[in-house]
Order: sequence, then structure tokens, then C-alpha cells
Amino acid sequence: MAQMKYFYELTISSSPHAHAPVTTRTIMRDVVIALVPALLGSVYFFGFRALMVVLVSAAACVFFEWAWCKLMKTPSHAYDLSAVVTGVLLAFVCPVTVPYWCIIIGDFFAIILVKQLFGGVGRNIVNPALAARAFMFSWPVIMNTWVKAGFSNAAGLFSTADAVTAATPLAAMHQGQMPDASVMDLFIGNVGGSLGETSAILLLIGFGYLLIRKVVTPRIPLAFLGTVAVLTFLFPLGNDRLLWCAAQLCSGGVMLGALFMATDYVTSPVTKLGQIIFGFGCGVLTVVIRYFGGYNEGVSYAILVMNCCVVLLDRIGRPKKFGAPKKGVAKG
Repeated sequence: MAQMKYFYELTISSSPHAHAPVTTRTIMRDVVIALVPALLGSVYFFGFRALMVVLVSAAACVFFEWAWCKLMKTPSHAYDLSAVVTGVLLAFVCPVTVPYWCIIIGDFFAIILVKQLFGGVGRNIVNPALAARAFMFSWPVIMNTWVKAGFSNAAGLFSTADAVTAATPLAAMHQGQMPDASVMDLFIGNVGGSLGETSAILLLIGFGYLLIRKVVTPRIPLAFLGTVAVLTFLFPLGNDRLLWCAAQLCSGGVMLGALFMATDYVTSPVTKLGQIIFGFGCGVLTVVIRYFGGYNEGVSYAILVMNCCVVLLDRIGRPKKFGAPKKGVAKG
């Protein structure tokens, strides 16, 4: 009877499937652990308000999921930590100065409208955190107010009036110029931006943990980042190719998007070929939006667009049936 305490699920992959004692909760727990380095970095660069924004967002997501299940009289899945992950990721793609009421509205949009109305965990079409971020641009001033990195410039827990604002590196690159910050600052995260996406090194550390735990595979991130690297290296907008490529990879939400958003089980392909095409599409759209769009960043919208293509990509990448005859070859 002791063995019955495990809840067995299918491994998220194309067939054939293998059974393993892995649950949604264990997967989401590992994702939360992987996000801790970036969270600590956000506190270091932007102050304790960053931690408060994350906690408020995570708590609001859990509450909305619990309340919806209570209202609809369905089993509650608030304990599986998926709502916590959504709340943390939504906070990560917002500026540290975002008002608490604003991110709570974003949490409601993510959990109720994007997730629960489509059937709950495992059934949403697009990434809830990114969809909520796109919705929150209904308040463009709030979502485009960036604080200069540095604990001395940190915004207050309840008031952001004294925070020192600054342009993000992407704002300069959108005009075809290299940012004032060095590539090393971009890599470490000592720049303005959303509270959880600025430090490439801390995000890579967290992703390394997920690889060790075999929670994710590197196919989508490598295809995503590789496409961005190749395109920005080949088309550097008049700047040094290598520096321009490195700056594009380490600025904005490319690392967070490629490592933690595009790899979402529910909204990404399960077939190997589908994952590669998915990552490639995300990379191409990111560069196109950054270069030709009116908005500095393209990661969120690139992933959302590719989320809508997942069914088609899985159909393209579907493996051949075992033992099925090749085309043009008759049986027997």
C-alpha cells in the first residue's frame, strides 16, 4: 500500500510514453526553485519591492484559482503550484514599479480568462503570464516605467515616487544604437528592465537546474536563442556584429522567454521537430518585431503567436508509426 502514495502521469513527450512518478506539483516545484536565483537578483538590483510584487502576484493567482474552483464546485488544483509559477512569471515580466492593483488585475486575467475558461491547467492555448502581460499594456505608462538598477535607487514598498527611472537597453537598440551599458552589465543584469528578466546569468543558472532535473529539454531554447543570435549577427544594424548579437541576446526578455516561457509544457509542441520549428519561429518573430515593430521588445508577442501554431507544428513533427510502410512501398 505504501507504493500507492505516488500519482503516476505520462511523461510529456511524443510517443512511445513511459510511466514515471512525476506530477504537476513536482514539475512546478522545480520551476519555482529554478526561478529563485533570478528572484534574488531582482531584489539585489531593484530592492525589496521586487520581492513584494512577486509575492502579491503569486498569492493572487493562487487565490483566483481556488476561488474559481470553489465557485464552479470542481476539485481545486491550487496546491499543484502551477498558479504560483504563473504569478511569479507575470511579475518577472513587469517593471518593479507596477502598482499592486495592476498586477492583481493581470493575475485575474491570466488565471480566469486565459486558463480556467479554457478548462484549467493543461488546457490553455497560450501562456497565461504572457497573455496577461499583453493585456496589462492597456496601461502603457505603467508598463513602460523602468527603474535604474541599483539598490540605492530602489522603489519603496508602497510608494514609487522616489525611484530613479531610466531607459532600457532595448530602447537604444531599437534606434539602431548600442546601449550605454556594457555587455557584461547586460549579462549580469545591472540594467533597467522588467524585474526578473534582466540577469542572463541567473536565468541560465536556473535553467541549468531544470536540465539536471530533466524537467525540460534544450531543444526549444537552443532553437530560439540560436535563431536570434544568427539573425542579429548577420544583420547588426551598422554596429559591431559580435557585440550587437551579444547585446540582443542579453537584453530584454529573450533569456527569460526562451528558457522559461517558450518551454511551457502546455503551450509548446511535444514532438522533437515541432519544438525545433517552434523555437525557430519564436526567434524569427522576436527579431522582426524588434527591428521593424513600433515596440522595443518582441519576445512576448512572438511566443504568443507561436503558441497558436502548436497543434499544426505537432502535426508536422508527428513521428511515423512504428512498422508503417514507407510511401510508395506496397505491403507484403
